Amino acid sequence: MTQIYRDKPESLPGMWNRLQYRPLEGFVFALTPFNFTSIAANLSAAPAMMGNVVVWKPAETQIYSAQVIMELFQAAGLPDGVINMVTVSGKDAGEVIFKHKDFAGLHFTGSTEVFRDLWKGIANNIENFKSYPRIVGETGGKDFIMVHESANPAEVATAMTRGAFEFQGQKCSAASRAYIPSNIWGEVKRIAVEQVNSMKMGSPADTSNFVNAVISERAFDRIAKYIDDIKAAPDAEIIAGGNYDKSNGYFIEPTMVVTSNPKFKTMCEEIFGPVLTIYVYEPADFEATLTILDQTSDYALTGSIIANDRYAINLATKKLENSAGNFYINDKPTGAVVGQQPFGGARGSGTNDKAGAPMNLLRWVSARTIKETFVPASDYRYPFLG
Repeated sequence: MTQIYRDKPESLPGMWNRLQYRPLEGFVFALTPFNFTSIAANLSAAPAMMGNVVVWKPAETQIYSAQVIMELFQAAGLPDGVINMVTVSGKDAGEVIFKHKDFAGLHFTGSTEVFRDLWKGIANNIENFKSYPRIVGETGGKDFIMVHESANPAEVATAMTRGAFEFQGQKCSAASRAYIPSNIWGEVKRIAVEQVNSMKMGSPADTSNFVNAVISERAFDRIAKYIDDIKAAPDAEIIAGGNYDKSNGYFIEPTMVVTSNPKFKTMCEEIFGPVLTIYVYEPADFEATLTILDQTSDYALTGSIIANDRYAINLATKKLENSAGNFYINDKPTGAVVGQQPFGGARGSGTNDKAGAPMNLLRWVSARTIKETFVPASDYRYPFLG
């Protein structure tokens, strides 16, 4: 915000030019997901920082931590009425908000389907609004790990297991598909399976548990259905995990799948759970596999290239230019830090307005240019007319 305010237009002698960053003329609706408590604070607070009033609806499965955030806002001195948390259903909120003339913007993180429905609803009411609403959204991902034949197997396996199974894969950026060359696949498989089999699963009250329950029964049932489909498929094999149990919490084992079909269902669709699907390719097909990767998914959120060959890294970085808004070299495709890796993707993954960067804050202001002349003209004649 300070950076935005510091950037001013040029002022020539005899005049003063400045930009006034006004809040939007109306209110911003913030819709936040369950899986990042700090994102819930950011989506509601970012427009408020720029002077806006915000109506904030957290996900149903995140209401408790959202209430804690509201208490923190109040303890920090936020005046009542600036950020207003509501816990009604999305349908009830939409009926009021998207028909209100003062609706001025949407700050959203959630599923692609919901975001597209919201955009359609806004478009259908466009003539009712005082201004054209700002629409900012970060949605789904089918995040990838692309591996070159020069990569270190232990580094690849660790990027896979950490990237796919931390937080039960319930991250927009979680690795959910991997492309591994056959020359190192045997060692990558051995290490990755060993790591997965050593992971403890249980309550987060025990901090030695690497894997906890998924967020809800609805999520559990959806992920379990994907696993059942994998077990029934002739062109896919589960090499680790594959079990699930909701008798005492919604627990799903970290599951690794190998497929011979690069367009297999779980290579294309977002699961939002601890399932990683792997496609093994021939090293000579590296460039062709980059093309397959780019064309497989509707999403373009995060991804990584793992290689020790700089030419391969450069090729992948260029060929996958539009495949991920956050791209990682020799790392897992997760863990963006505010101020270090501004976060967001394009294609079906959102508007790529980069939370944690000035470009996101600029969406929540309406600029007014002000020119002040110190010596106004007193004659219509310009010098050249003489």
